[in-house]
Amino acid sequence: MNDRTTISPGDALNAATGDLFRQAAADGRDALNADELQRFVASFGAALAEGVPGGVDLRIALENTREFGMILTAGAGGLDGALDRANFRKDRAAVSASVDLTDAADFLRLFRRTVAYQKMAALAQRDGRRAPDPVLEFCFGLMLGLGREFSAQNPQAGFVIRYIELDQVQFAKKPTVGVARVEFGKPVAGRLPRPLHKIDKLIHPQSIGIVGVSASGMNFGRIILKNLMGSGYAKDRLTIIRPGETEIDGVRCVESLRALPAKLDLLIVAVPNDAVYALVDEIIESDAVESVMLIPGGLGETAKSREPAAALAAKINAAHANPGGGPVFLGANCLGVVSHPGGYDSWFIPLERLPKPQKKAQRNSVMLSQSGAFMITRISQNPWLDPAYMLALGNQTDLTHGDMLNFFAEREGIDTLGIYIEGFKDGDGLDFARAVRKAVLNGKQVVVYKSGRTDAGAGGVMGHTASIAGDPVLFEAVLRQAGAIVAEDFNTFDDLFYIAGALHGKKVGKRLGAISGAGFEAVGIADSIATETFSLEMGALEAATVERVQSILAAKRLDALVEVRNPIDINPGADDGVHLQITEAFLDDPDIDAVVVGLDPTAPSIRGLETSKLRPGYDLSDPQGTVHIYPPLAARSDKPVIGIVDGGSLYDAMAAKLMDQGVCVFRNSGRGTKALARYVEARVEADAIRERNK
Repeated sequence: MNDRTTISPGDALNAATGDLFRQAAADGRDALNADELQRFVASFGAALAEGVPGGVDLRIALENTREFGMILTAGAGGLDGALDRANFRKDRAAVSASVDLTDAADFLRLFRRTVAYQKMAALAQRDGRRAPDPVLEFCFGLMLGLGREFSAQNPQAGFVIRYIELDQVQFAKKPTVGVARVEFGKPVAGRLPRPLHKIDKLIHPQSIGIVGVSASGMNFGRIILKNLMGSGYAKDRLTIIRPGETEIDGVRCVESLRALPAKLDLLIVAVPNDAVYALVDEIIESDAVESVMLIPGGLGETAKSREPAAALAAKINAAHANPGGGPVFLGANCLGVVSHPGGYDSWFIPLERLPKPQKKAQRNSVMLSQSGAFMITRISQNPWLDPAYMLALGNQTDLTHGDMLNFFAEREGIDTLGIYIEGFKDGDGLDFARAVRKAVLNGKQVVVYKSGRTDAGAGGVMGHTASIAGDPVLFEAVLRQAGAIVAEDFNTFDDLFYIAGALHGKKVGKRLGAISGAGFEAVGIADSIATETFSLEMGALEAATVERVQSILAAKRLDALVEVRNPIDINPGADDGVHLQITEAFLDDPDIDAVVVGLDPTAPSIRGLETSKLRPGYDLSDPQGTVHIYPPLAARSDKPVIGIVDGGSLYDAMAAKLMDQGVCVFRNSGRGTKALARYVEARVEADAIRERNK
């Protein structure tokens, strides 16, 4: 932990650590003893001893986690490290990152956010010493080297680190470590790679088979059949596997998988859960399909079903060693797939209960979810999300979050991905984080919400999709570092997924302009510009902009009532045209990067009603109204424009007409501004990731 000029290279440390592991293993141990810990700490250039009273204690840990593999964490140590992290704001107690997706300089950048670093820097400045950055960066580099060398991701590793903890670490004089702990073990084999190219068969099938269609009743299989036909999928490309029938609803039937005239791209399985096991055997043995959708639930969600469900997953995994890789399986406990480019809807929700109108001229997003109901409610309430693909992953018996995101991270025409996660399979968190980074480097945006954020919520997760929820703080830290936009609740997910899709093609920056005819709203916008870790700023208007806005107000005799500033309250007397002209003036100002504008639907001067009895024709049909004049402005501006329509159900039509034409609209100024701040923060970080990876 000395300066990099006096420390032996990381390779020597790795070799020394390997020798310590081998000696301990030869003695039948999986942890280093006291003497070995002394030697391990000494190899860093430090002593295992008490630090200086009043010094800043750090804790640096390397942990092999179930979901994400090797994770490096650094933050407050000693007594401060023992405090509940709820006492600190985000990133202030400690920071964590995937060893696979960071380097020493990048991790130091994260660590600078912590209270521990800020205390170290303040003490160094007080004492006239240089900032601790060089020694910290070198120390982090050594730990990252150990994490990569002794990781399950390294096929040459004879041992895998389970845990390294260095606590009460100080750099005041000679580097010291108060407490050290090192545990290790043998690598454990992971799952076989899935043939991910077959996901294309799943979402763009040229032929679909269904097992479990009732010939007389309206069971799930029959509803799926109806939805497939109702979504426009041709009957002659459908096949029902059902003995004793020749056709159902005009679709041909065959006796069995082996009776199929050709290999199917997709087989949808809608049989009772106790019939799935034998059917999967037949699917694998017949090699008659490329991809499978397992609809049934109850596979692994109850204590009784977990052992047979695990055996089923192992059997499917083993089939990937067969020539051609065997079929890929989506589910079980799977709602199904809506693929607009593939021309089919296999959800078992009748179309009359969930119509899927096209709200965008071009669909360019994907929604992936462990819970089908999560997607149903999101789309029902927010049709402007309108993804090109919606896939329910269910139990991840085979295809995982990491698999699906890896596939879409490279798919052309997809800009935004929204993902709901309950838990990861072992190691899949790392695959997912890598896929997030790949998507970001390819210019895409990934919005993620993870459930099971409390003990009560985590308990519910296991009973729903047989998932282990995992640590939500670690989840957020790793995925934010990978480049994802992480939402903390359903509403935030909706907001971020929506705003990401609406603003993907816009330039972003931190300087905000705020406009409203309601004083509370103008102030509310300014009050909502900060997140826990980032803040927009109110842009300073140029003199030319101030003069331009004054002229606009004077033309409407509002200049005596309004002071030109940012944020600006333009008075309830400002009509649609004044709102538009002032928005244009703000957008043209080089010191403004985005505009949030209250469109003041309840003001008598705004054409906000579908029909007006008091002023016939002064309504949404008027070509001078907001719903006609704002969409062209939002479309041609390379800066974001966020419209706020804060009013009751009378103004739903106004908001809908704007959103239908691509204007990014929120129904509350605080919610819209906070979403913009979160989005800009993520875009700035994504740009930095791409710059560092050039």
